[in-house]
Amino acid sequence: MDLFEKCGRMTAVKETREAGIYPYFHALESRQDVEVTMEGKRRIMLGSNNYLGLTIHPEVVEAGVKALEAYGSGCSGSRFLNGTLRMHLELEQELARFLNKEAVVTFSTGFQSNLGIISALVGKGDYVICDKENHASIYDGCRLSFGTMVRYRHADMEHLRHVLQDIPDTAGKLIVTDGVFSMGGDIAKLPEIVALAKEFGARVMVDDAHGLGILGEGGRGTASHFGLEDEVDIYMGTFSKSLASLGGYMASSTEVAEFVRHSSRPFIFSASMTPASCACALAALRVLEREPQRVARLQELCRHARAGYTERGIPHKYTADIPIIPIYTYETIRTLTIAKMLYDAGVYVNPVLPPATPATECLLRTSYMATLTEPLLDEAMDIMAGVLTEETK
Repeated sequence: MDLFEKCGRMTAVKETREAGIYPYFHALESRQDVEVTMEGKRRIMLGSNNYLGLTIHPEVVEAGVKALEAYGSGCSGSRFLNGTLRMHLELEQELARFLNKEAVVTFSTGFQSNLGIISALVGKGDYVICDKENHASIYDGCRLSFGTMVRYRHADMEHLRHVLQDIPDTAGKLIVTDGVFSMGGDIAKLPEIVALAKEFGARVMVDDAHGLGILGEGGRGTASHFGLEDEVDIYMGTFSKSLASLGGYMASSTEVAEFVRHSSRPFIFSASMTPASCACALAALRVLEREPQRVARLQELCRHARAGYTERGIPHKYTADIPIIPIYTYETIRTLTIAKMLYDAGVYVNPVLPPATPATECLLRTSYMATLTEPLLDEAMDIMAGVLTEETK
């Protein structure tokens, strides 16, 4: 069998392109803001993870420009060798202090963070226990490790208990969960997870990519939201969302951080964060610390959006004050059709399809920035209501 035969069998891309409903790789021609120019037309952006709106903050942009001028375009080496700037250390120290952890290790991307943390810590004879709806990077990190991965049904604490009961007492155990689940926008049942971890002698790791800047005191994330900062062993996060840059991190005890620094192949054998990315993340962190009201403003806008969807009869999932609100569309072709109609009408949203969802639970993932205004949000929701009405005719 020819290795490339599978490539020819993938017909969905061609079919959706021919139908005019292919939803990916739209070219952005402006900065990532609440209104963008995509393919020559104004669109209201309801599909970005720029939750605090800091990608265009003057201090963040200026920090990136200055770092580019001072250090050049890249470090041309691993953090392990010639690729560590003083600024990398500064970012790690300030983030550790912000998160109330002893130490932070930064990675070149958020995806790479999960690869590097899990593969370093979970070895032969160990078990990593995952929520079924965890991010793909967590699963790839599990596959890269030499341990055994077991899954529990999404947010099902009884099933998690059952899974833990079946693992030998002598085995090392790491429970890994998203803090905020990226597609559904629901929050992990962290108090129950922590209690089960204590009962069965497991460690807890939270992927807070969508929790930092959104939940907790001053945006410190999911563990802070529940008052469990001392009970969660490892936070993983990314700089590409609330912190308006590119890269990722692990926050933990000093002992665990030192082990990962000297054992994680994705960390050791990858070039470090670029100077501009590092500087932008550090500047964004300082803005978040200085302006925690951005978190409250984001939550206020989420409440406005949910009320607006309810008022307009748009079916959506309740997600507390999380800036991720799924709009139910159910079927694949219907989801793609509505996404294209919205795009043409001037609203950008992200269609979510199998395998990210079950075949009959497709949705439009809408997400929000703290820099949105109520009138702009109302405009987008009016467009959405009009499109949904037109689509059902």
